[in-house]
Amino acid sequence: MARPPLPLLLALALGLAAAAKSPYQQVLQHSRLRGRQHGPNVCAVQKLIGTNRKYFTNCKQWYQRKICGKSTVISYECCPGYEKVPGEKGCPAALPLSNIYETLGVVGSSTTQLYSDRSNLRPEIEGPGSFTIFAPSNEAWASLPAETLDSLVSNVNIELLNALRYHMVNKRVLTDDLKHGTTLNSMYQDLPIQIHHYPNGIVTVNCARLLKADHHATNGVVHVIDKVIATTTNSIQHIIETEESLETLRAAVAASDLNSLLESKGQYTLLAPTNEAFEKIPRETLNRILGDPEALRDLLNHHILKSAMCAEAIIAGLTMETLEGTTLDVGCSGEELTLNGKPIIANKDILATNGVIHFVNELLIPDSAKTLFELAQESEVSKSMDFFRQAGLSSHLTGSERVTLLAPVNDVFKDGLPVVDSNMKNLLLNHIVKDQLSSKYLYHGQKLQTLGDKELRVFVYRNNLCIENACIAAHDKRGRFGTLFSVDKMLTPPSGSVMDVLKADHRFSTLVAAIQSAGLTENLNRPGTFTVFAPTNEAFRAMPQGELNKLMGNAKELANILKFHVADEILVSGAVSALVRLKSMQGDKLEVSMKNNVIHINKEPVAESDIMATNGVIYAVNSVLQPQASRPQERGDEPADPALEIFKQASALSKVSQRNPRLAPVYSRLLARMKENSGRF
Repeated sequence: MARPPLPLLLALALGLAAAAKSPYQQVLQHSRLRGRQHGPNVCAVQKLIGTNRKYFTNCKQWYQRKICGKSTVISYECCPGYEKVPGEKGCPAALPLSNIYETLGVVGSSTTQLYSDRSNLRPEIEGPGSFTIFAPSNEAWASLPAETLDSLVSNVNIELLNALRYHMVNKRVLTDDLKHGTTLNSMYQDLPIQIHHYPNGIVTVNCARLLKADHHATNGVVHVIDKVIATTTNSIQHIIETEESLETLRAAVAASDLNSLLESKGQYTLLAPTNEAFEKIPRETLNRILGDPEALRDLLNHHILKSAMCAEAIIAGLTMETLEGTTLDVGCSGEELTLNGKPIIANKDILATNGVIHFVNELLIPDSAKTLFELAQESEVSKSMDFFRQAGLSSHLTGSERVTLLAPVNDVFKDGLPVVDSNMKNLLLNHIVKDQLSSKYLYHGQKLQTLGDKELRVFVYRNNLCIENACIAAHDKRGRFGTLFSVDKMLTPPSGSVMDVLKADHRFSTLVAAIQSAGLTENLNRPGTFTVFAPTNEAFRAMPQGELNKLMGNAKELANILKFHVADEILVSGAVSALVRLKSMQGDKLEVSMKNNVIHINKEPVAESDIMATNGVIYAVNSVLQPQASRPQERGDEPADPALEIFKQASALSKVSQRNPRLAPVYSRLLARMKENSGRF
């Protein structure tokens, strides 16, 4: 296939580049689309109720009708560069093209125009050249502190002129040229002006927002901004060193060797915790972090965003990445900025040469600097922490021991915490795994060692990740030395094989006798991965007499039925959300499902789930399951079978022999008779 000629490829590339619009232009275009029903060159503008703040609208804002959580009203105005004509719809006329001085009066920056005249800047911006001026709006000048404004207008030939020239660039710069994170050399001593062009279409100049952009003039372009901007010559580090309210932060930065980073070139946002923020932290916690270089560095990096974020650019919630690698939810509520939903920013937009500083009055401690107990505070596992504390296990969860805690969620203890005795303490020790793990590296069949010297297995399913019978209910929380896994139930470590567990539970004495009679004992004692749906004694008693007679009188059929109750893979209840099909050892499929939070096997409810064994898991069922092909019709006229009587006697004698040792030989003789009447698998 022939390749397209090179000129065509170049033309396509140039066409695509031309078609790519800046975020500001994209938002402006959306505002045009929303306003077109009112005539040509009409833009829809969102105005924050109770203020004069206006924004061109993007699609999300249009439907939400909110800025920083506050309601807005839609108004329709002439798009930048156009004006109304009496008697005609919309804004059909382009603004008259004039010099910058005249344009300032047209675009709502008459105060800048006035001060240009007073400071003798007027001849320059009326004359020939190509300039860009970021002109403060009339409201911006009015909002300056009185002493600041007085100092400017009292020395118009120097202070005011220098201030105005700092708002100017000696070339034509349109919004498409205002790239995020770049700087422009101003016309005052070439001092830099910082430009940020955000994905939401907001453009800031030294953190002042562009209100009306791209107003062309014969000798340049005018952008109206919402603040009077000031020169900045200090780095973030220099501001930390000179600000009294950041004394504790200054010491922490020095101890963590972050000075060079905060002095270097770049565009960062420092969420600077004040002295007050540090004082709110418990002294023990603060001393621990300040004395741990790694935790301290993580703490400080958690307060540094990877890019400069001016307050004016935040009109809704967004997620920002920190140098520590975590994220913070940065948002706003009215005039206040919020971090993780809390209005804790005390002072905003302190501009530095390498970014911006916002003072915060609460310390943001990342998970990586916390102990396990601190991770669990005000979380869904807080009751578990009380439980471990009562059991005297706090030292394992607050020190430098590398562990992973399997903490049941609070709902597990809705009826109160169990009594702590020696057995319960041992169980809780088996909820603490040696080594600090991450769930994303766990694999099916992995073995984990606990502080209680038990071995736990990992099961990976399509919809869940489980450790024994407990499944992980939330994302990991990885602390300084320990990791927190929130799990959906108390963990049951396995104790013995399937046969050991069945023998130890009097509910399964009939089943145990049947397994022994059928020769399955060795199979269920060997290492493996079995799921056993174990009929209780009640299940056998509930069988129709005729069906039970037939089962007990036919060794082959008995073996077939028992195999139908066993699958050769482990399925814990947490893995069952929809229908799960298991292949039984008999060959037919078993259907496991969840209904009303109860596990069902072949539509029969399970009496108890997740009885863990070293080679499998057991479910107690109150019915005997039968393969579809071999389910007999119930008959009540079948003759009694001797085997049935043996089973009945075995079930009864099992319980009695446990209470009276003298009856144990009788029970043993019954088992021997059962073996004589049954074949092996």
